[in-house]
Amino acid sequence: MSEPSKLGFIGLGVMGEPMCRHLGRKSGLPVIAYDLRPEPLERLRDDGVRRMASVPELAAEADIVFLSLPGGKEVRQLCGGARGLVALARSGQTIVDLGTSPVSLARELAKRLGAKGADFADAPVARTREAAQQGTLSVMVGASEPVFRRIEPLLRCFAAEITRCGEVGAGQVVKIINNMVLFQTGVALAEALTLARKSGVDGALLFQTLAKGSADSFALRNHGMKAMLPGVFPEPAFSAEYALKDLSYALEMAGEVGTQLRGAELAGQMLRETIAQGNGRRYWPVLLEAIARSR
Repeated sequence: MSEPSKLGFIGLGVMGEPMCRHLGRKSGLPVIAYDLRPEPLERLRDDGVRRMASVPELAAEADIVFLSLPGGKEVRQLCGGARGLVALARSGQTIVDLGTSPVSLARELAKRLGAKGADFADAPVARTREAAQQGTLSVMVGASEPVFRRIEPLLRCFAAEITRCGEVGAGQVVKIINNMVLFQTGVALAEALTLARKSGVDGALLFQTLAKGSADSFALRNHGMKAMLPGVFPEPAFSAEYALKDLSYALEMAGEVGTQLRGAELAGQMLRETIAQGNGRRYWPVLLEAIARSR
């Protein structure tokens, strides 16, 4: 395939907008974008990103199309149908899913696109909204070697760490497991903070001390210290509803391979309780409140 001449980006949410901005500023290529909301498209105009009126219009022009959508349901809807990305795909085009979606969907789309001479890569991103803004995300890629070489320089516009995990689907496997471990760690941190406070120990002192020892982690220093400790769980952010969606993918994978994940099941229970308490749209470390209320 020849070098791409134009990039497309669909989905300009909390993570998508800054990623698209970095591509507009750093890729050296024209960037076109589509979103249901006009506001992010207006903001990105100053970064050289051109607004498109529809998905078919974008697909007709872009050589590589990046997707940053909430989950597998939205990816399937966008790619399916007579006006979806699969139907509109042309030989040599590449679709890159930057969100977290089921492994089976990634492999299905790769097969369907391959039949039209197009390529697919799953490249889900990890780390926080701040990392997206700073261009220091971690990306876990499932793609053939040629496709990986094609998209890696573009991923470096918004990522500090890029790992090819294997063929299509492998990026989603690793990302889903990453999130599973993160949510389970979040439950442990919420339990630790609740236990310390109810036992008369200052929460800040607890987390600062844990950060000096073997319990230190990215989750502690970010989700624990920056969200749980001050009780800051904003909207919009990566919500409890999104967290449960990602965790459901891990439990689905476990069922497919015949493995029980008791820790993940517990994290799912805490997220469901969080949502039932009316906190589903708040930043997922809000599960602290469900744990603090439990007896």
